[in-house]
Amino acid sequence: MTTGRRCARWRPGRPRSSSPTWTGPGSWSTPGSRSPRSSPTWTRRTLLQRYAEKQAADTGRLYGIRLDGVLVGGVLFRTFDAESGTCEIGVWLEPAAQGRGLITRAAERLIDWAVHERGMHRVEWIASATNTRSIAVAKRLGMTRDGVMRQNYLHRGVRHDSEIWSVLAPEWRARTGR
Repeated sequence: MTTGRRCARWRPGRPRSSSPTWTGPGSWSTPGSRSPRSSPTWTRRTLLQRYAEKQAADTGRLYGIRLDGVLVGGVLFRTFDAESGTCEIGVWLEPAAQGRGLITRAAERLIDWAVHERGMHRVEWIASATNTRSIAVAKRLGMTRDGVMRQNYLHRGVRHDSEIWSVLAPEWRARTGR
């Protein structure tokens, strides 16, 4: 899977940093309570192993985003339920790589693959209600705001709201002309 830049699958057992614990990106589009950073016991290796297992079970996938050969972010199917036809995309990007359209292009590839190749009916995007960049990506992807989950996750001692966005297969096909 590639965008204008490379979007490469991560492989377990080959972390990109020598740091033993997950320090992760500055922010995830999925709520902090569901990200690896919420648990100090998570390591990069644990995350990669978890997504290798998810991919083998066809319940999730993880891809790296590279800029000029350097891993700067990731895009993933946090959930992938082929039977129900529903999946959720999550993303992260290092601050220095923001503002280049990398997340939008990578998410477009994932949605395209999910809808056109795998027959998914609904692709979801869950963002912190205060994450304006993530919400802007959802809008650029042609998603519809389905609603708000009020104070559904705790991050650094404060409760936060999440917005749920989605695009349905007929909407995506109309948008892409396929």
